[in-house]
Amino acid sequence: MDKEDIKLGDWQRILFGDAPAIFMVEVFLRTLVVYFALLLALRFMGKRMTGQLSVAEMAVMITLGAIVSVPMQLADRGVLLGLLVLVCALLFHQGINLWQVHSRRAEKIIEGEESLLVKDGVIQIKSLEKNRISRQQLFAALRGNGIFNLGEVRRVYLEGSGLFSIYTFEKPGPGMSTLYEMDESSFDPANGDGGSFYVCDMCGFLVERDVKSECIKCTGCGNTRWIKATN
Repeated sequence: MDKEDIKLGDWQRILFGDAPAIFMVEVFLRTLVVYFALLLALRFMGKRMTGQLSVAEMAVMITLGAIVSVPMQLADRGVLLGLLVLVCALLFHQGINLWQVHSRRAEKIIEGEESLLVKDGVIQIKSLEKNRISRQQLFAALRGNGIFNLGEVRRVYLEGSGLFSIYTFEKPGPGMSTLYEMDESSFDPANGDGGSFYVCDMCGFLVERDVKSECIKCTGCGNTRWIKATN
């Protein structure tokens, strides 16, 4: 389109583009066909496609979005061509799933592996950095599961799908509060109800001695700042 053809008062072009108004009816019919074809494809892809998506499934969903837009909107592109590409995407997805069933290595490459974020109440700082997860995100996930003390946490895994899997102790002990990032001033070494227990304010490593006046390095992360543990 030449720039001379662009006029602010040209409502025919603004509303319908270069296509005649009757093309709107064709767009409706094209959308109807592609929509039901997409529903059928998702049905064959399985229940996982409507749940928390893995990396491979997210890639397929993005691909499907690109596939269905063209045959629905472009007058010079036939619907059958879009449906053919949709079937190819379906076969490719099913083939990837079958490959992962028979190959653990393929599953690791495509979906990734779970990562240990918390071990026995201690945050694994290097694992957070590797997975680009902040402590705020981790604490928010724990608070969302009713956990307000790292002393309750046995393990936290970040699954390949991005979900947090949280396992707790039957008898929780003292540990770092998951509210710490929200109000650090409330967790001064002079405050708290953890008795003689202190935790590293970076990773939550627990020690049973007074470290508030000592420059002691945390054996977990090397940090030297400590706060009172909470029960």
